[in-house]
Order: sequence, then structure tokens, then C-alpha cells
Amino acid sequence: MSHNILIVAEHDGSTLSVATAKCVACAATVPDAHITIAVCAADASAVAAQAAALAGVERVLTLEHPLHAHPLAAAIAPQIAALAGPYSHVFGPSSTFGKDLMPRIAALLDTAQVSDIMAVESATRFRRPIYAGNAIITVEVLEGAKVVGTVRTASYQAAGAGGRAAIESADPGVEPPAHTRFVSVSTAGGDRPDLQTAAKVLSGGRALGSAESFQILYRLADKLGAAVGASRAAVDAGYAPNELQVGQTGKIIAPELYIAIGISGAIQHLTGIKDARTIVAINKDPEAPIFEVADIGLVGDLFEIVPQIEQLIG
Repeated sequence: MSHNILIVAEHDGSTLSVATAKCVACAATVPDAHITIAVCAADASAVAAQAAALAGVERVLTLEHPLHAHPLAAAIAPQIAALAGPYSHVFGPSSTFGKDLMPRIAALLDTAQVSDIMAVESATRFRRPIYAGNAIITVEVLEGAKVVGTVRTASYQAAGAGGRAAIESADPGVEPPAHTRFVSVSTAGGDRPDLQTAAKVLSGGRALGSAESFQILYRLADKLGAAVGASRAAVDAGYAPNELQVGQTGKIIAPELYIAIGISGAIQHLTGIKDARTIVAINKDPEAPIFEVADIGLVGDLFEIVPQIEQLIG
């Protein structure tokens, strides 16, 4: 039995998020999957072309409307729900975007959502983490029910290039509601890579001691071309903005390189980084839990070690 899967694209108006390519990788593991990507944008041409080039994608649907100049879940959800009829599965990333959007789609389709899919066992059976990643459960959707799910992007490698999907304009037959409007967006990220998708991430903990001390992380991150993250303790102390928080109640990430600086390694933080390829820890406490998961550990004063690393990079 074939399964038609609709993936809602995450993008910034011009560039497709790697999170969407990871959703494609997940969808491709559903038996006999036929994958379509829906792109909601004011001008979808650039993003649609990138989506069409992903391996495994058969079709790209563009839903163009001025309201989609900025992604608003309240505007996108009714249009995706109206398109969902022929699809057995509707997927989105388990990112801030997906967590806002996908429950709305599930509610409009009167179905339960499967959250944080980390593995596909069949078209209706999925594995997901619980208890801060300390346990994995298998959940099953009733046969015949539409599957709406968020994909734990840290569990998947992005789908590669090489696709040549057809791009079509879609008319869902419903106007997006105008009761929600975009006001503004602010971020402390600057020109650094996006924390959720960066290949290299430097994170700081409470041991940095102040927001001013976080500047040493920013300088090193800029030299490495890395994103900056923070532990919840550092965020709660006001040393870093909460959009930089990594962990169970922050962002779940899977960079190629994760450098934890002055982070003790509470289980809630480790949940957010367990899929990182290489973990480096810098901490003056040799008994810190972070060293139990680190591939490379440096025991010492971060205020001495980080400047030395910065000098060596040049």
C-alpha cells in the first residue's frame, strides 16, 4: 500500500531550512512513501526550487499569499488542513515553527499528533523519546487515521540533493485567516549560524558568571563559524537570551561539533545534545557529569583555556 506524505516546508522566505530536508529523510523510511512538500510564502519560487532538488521528493506545491511573507501558524494551518485530504501523513519539523504549526493542523483534522518522531517502524508505528530521552516509547496510530507528526530532526541526517520534483501552484480553496498578524521579530543571533541547524555550536553555562563574560564565547564562535548556545542555568541567570537555551526545555540539536564551556551537564541539558557527533567539554570540576558523555574533556579554568584556544586559531 502506497502512502502519500505531505511535508510543510520551514524556510525564511528565501532559503529552505535543513529541518525540512531531515523531515524528507524521515518520510522516506515510511513504506512505499510518495513525498510532497508544501511551501507557503509570499513568493515561493526560490524555496520551491530548493525543495524540488531534494532526493526523494516527487512534487512541490506552492501556496502563495501576502500573509505568508512571515510564517504564521494561524494562517498556514487552515490551508495545509484543506490540502491534506489525499495524504495519509502530514509531517513538519519538531522546531519552534513545527511545534507551533503542527498541533493546529492536527486539531483541524480531528486527529492526535505524534510528536518527536525519531524512528519509523511502519506507516502507523513510531518511536519517540520520553523522560528527557531516558526512555523510548513506541506509539501507534489507528489504521486508517491520518498521521500528523513532528519529526525529531536531531535523529535524522538531511536528505541529499539530486531530486527533480515537479513544482505546481496549489489552491487550497480557503483564505488564510487574518485575525493573526506579524508585528516584529528580534534575535540575538546576528550573523552567526542558526543554533538549531548549525554544524558547530559553542555553549556556555553558569560558570561564565555574567552576560559580559559570554563575550568570550561570541568571539570564539565567530572565529570558528559556530552558533552560540547556553544552558538553562545561564539563561535563568540572565547571562544569555532564552532563544539560545539548549536542552529539554530549549532546543534539541545535533551538530557535528558541540563545545560545552562551563556547563556541568545536568540530564536536562544532555537531552538536548546527545545526538551531537563530537562533544568537547571544558570545566574546572573533573567530576562534572558532562565529562561522562564528552568525547574530549579539558579540565581547567575556562577563562584561561578559551582565550588560549582563540589565540591558537589566530
